[in-house]
Amino acid sequence: MLAARLFGRTFLAAAKSESSGAAAASSAAARTLNPLEQFFEVDRTPEDDKPVVYGRGWKASELRLKSWDDLQKLWYVLLKEKNMLMTQRQMLNAQNLRFPNPERISKVRKSMCRIKHVLTERAIDEADPRRSTEMKRMINAL
Repeated sequence: MLAARLFGRTFLAAAKSESSGAAAASSAAARTLNPLEQFFEVDRTPEDDKPVVYGRGWKASELRLKSWDDLQKLWYVLLKEKNMLMTQRQMLNAQNLRFPNPERISKVRKSMCRIKHVLTERAIDEADPRRSTEMKRMINAL
């Protein structure tokens, strides 16, 4: 009986350590795949001396060359970027810190307005009134 208890405890301890190792590995994988991390910009290390150069906003002439699907995908990429920047700005304001590069938010907003403008132009130019109405409804839902 004593031997059974001793071996049972040993096997249970080994099983727990294996399961805790697997749990630690899965928690590490879950930590890297956390969807909330998309709302935060990757922190820069102090040895990065060069300032980060951010891109410019999209021009309407460039957006006119894109398809409807590409514009929708770009809209959601910009929406995600805007949410990330607004989250970062709010967190820094709560800590009484200055938000770096506040012009990035206006670039994203202007690009989003230009996408809506281009899509509205396409909806107005649509010959079929039903399709035009449907396109306008979809644009207003953005």
